[in-house]
Amino acid sequence: MGTKILVVDDDANICDLLRLYFTNEGYEVKTAMDGAEGVSAFKMYEPDLVLLDIMLPKKDGWQVCREIRESSSKPVIMITAKGEVFDKVLGLELGADDFVVKPFDMKELSARVKAVLRRYNSHDSMNDDEVIKFENIEISLQKYELKLNGKAVEIPPKELELLYFLASHCNKVFTRDQLLDKVWGFDYLGDSRTVDVHVKRLREKLEGVSDKWLLKTVWGVGYKFELIQ
Repeated sequence: MGTKILVVDDDANICDLLRLYFTNEGYEVKTAMDGAEGVSAFKMYEPDLVLLDIMLPKKDGWQVCREIRESSSKPVIMITAKGEVFDKVLGLELGADDFVVKPFDMKELSARVKAVLRRYNSHDSMNDDEVIKFENIEISLQKYELKLNGKAVEIPPKELELLYFLASHCNKVFTRDQLLDKVWGFDYLGDSRTVDVHVKRLREKLEGVSDKWLLKTVWGVGYKFELIQ
């Protein structure tokens, strides 16, 4: 069985183009032309990656992404004709792995697909069964689970991966570019605001949990998970 891609887009021409291109690259490709069909196809087909348009009938791409993230951490690349920062931020907060604006170059899209799959598969194959524990926090990458004060907290996959990475290298400072490389993997073709958005969302979740550690900004450099003596 080859790597499976699900394309969810209401433009038949784009569906046909992506199916032909990625089939020729050795992938198995299924398509869906509205959001409701996309959710059903995801459950039935169990793809390795989803190319998801935002402007869809029945359920938009935001809702489809939400429903996928309720049960799966499989990579989602959102595709849209819009390029506003708001769209990118919302997609990232919902757990999308990357964001591509139409019209896109097929070679660039293929590179993004490969980069996202490499990152996901490297995590999947790693022995990340170690649970990182500090006061009032437990982070399991194997289970994609965050516990605060002993209770599980909903968290998008990329936020958890970023927190796990920083907490597993506590007191070490990483630049935004280093975090893009280590967490998003790359070749990631996004920008440093991606990291800032995820750190902001993490801080909202972690506020007041403990005074023994914090997610700290090192001005002019980047971020670290700091243990406080």
